[in-house]
Amino acid sequence: MHEQGKQVLLGLGLDNNDGHTRVTHGENFHLFGGSEDTHERMQEHAIKINEKLHEREKTLDTVSHDELREIVDDVVP
Repeated sequence: MHEQGKQVLLGLGLDNNDGHTRVTHGENFHLFGGSEDTHERMQEHAIKINEKLHEREKTLDTVSHDELREIVDDVVP
């Protein structure tokens, strides 16, 4: 669980047709649902976003909206 009031990325996949329930929690993110492929891509994106935040010595709590948008645009094709 994350600390109350701490910002997290939330990923929600809606393309699951195989009956599996996929849930992944990591540093600064919670991912729910999706096909195997979609869930894996959400994981990769969340990890890369965290790496970029670390490089900039930022957290989701300290990064500006514009800077986060720049990071996401860089990570997500």
